[in-house]
Amino acid sequence: MAATGMVPADKAPYALTRATGTLATGAAKLAGEIGATGVEALLAHANRTAVHKGATAALGSMRPRPADWYAFDAKDQDTVDWYPQGVTCGEESGNIGVPVLLVSWYFKPAAGERGIRVSFLSPRTLKYQHALLVEARPDGSYGPIDVHAGGLACHGDLLYVADTYNGLRVFDLGNLLDLRTAQPDLGDPARVGRSGGRFHAFGYRYLLPQTDCWKLARGGPHVSFLSVDRSGGTPALVAGEYRESDPGGWVARWNLPLTDGTPKDAFVMGHPKIQGAVSWGGRWYLSQAADAATNGRLLVHSGDKLLTRPYPIGPEDLTVRGGKVWSVTEFRNKRIVFGVEL
Repeated sequence: MAATGMVPADKAPYALTRATGTLATGAAKLAGEIGATGVEALLAHANRTAVHKGATAALGSMRPRPADWYAFDAKDQDTVDWYPQGVTCGEESGNIGVPVLLVSWYFKPAAGERGIRVSFLSPRTLKYQHALLVEARPDGSYGPIDVHAGGLACHGDLLYVADTYNGLRVFDLGNLLDLRTAQPDLGDPARVGRSGGRFHAFGYRYLLPQTDCWKLARGGPHVSFLSVDRSGGTPALVAGEYRESDPGGWVARWNLPLTDGTPKDAFVMGHPKIQGAVSWGGRWYLSQAADAATNGRLLVHSGDKLLTRPYPIGPEDLTVRGGKVWSVTEFRNKRIVFGVEL
């Protein structure tokens, strides 16, 4: 059938402006006092266990089933406070030396704010660990980041997080901090920041402070999801916008490493409810959601052809790993990270 989307668009509205400010200074201050660790060390101390091919309710009526999937543990399945959104992986980074999937979560309660966190999950061991993402200040203080974190992308050591109304927040995985190296306990589980010479992170062991920022024009396009296309000669960062009922959502690509913020191209997707997108091998893969009880769809654009493929309930952001396109589902007791063949 003829495709209805992926129409080339003016790329000017999607130019990014760098706005580092004091972020790098604050992150360096924290790293100097706490001491940085690495992804492999974090995984060695992971305190949660995923279930291989668990939480089958997430699959709904999907046939065939995904090639592979991992379910979060019972506590993370059941929580109504945290919701998974973005996904990336070590292969997308090109620099992380161990197999790993990363998933962002945002905090949803009506009162209070605990910001965003990222899960580091090892497909080898099924172990995973949460890290709290924070914004640090030059004096060494820090606090939670109140954004939706709808998308993740990783290039080298840089982790990009979608900030819906502003653009991209950037975190350096070389600044991953282990509070156990600075103090014997994890501080007050009800607090975040520094107090009385101690570090607090709502009970989390690992902190990841923001180091950089790229902004879109205020009041302009929104950034809902992210990915990296490594199928060509030059890696490209992919970002785009979810629209509930409007098929005019956009997607654009920037060559990596990100330098002047000018996108190399942009498109109108032509479909509503797109939660994730990645380009790969000349094709576009779009993750389309429905509701908490209805299966989503994977839309594959190849030239002027559109293929619709079955997908689980509540699919979100996309990444490519091991010849498969991976996503994560968000709804309570239906939370999996899953891969289907490209």
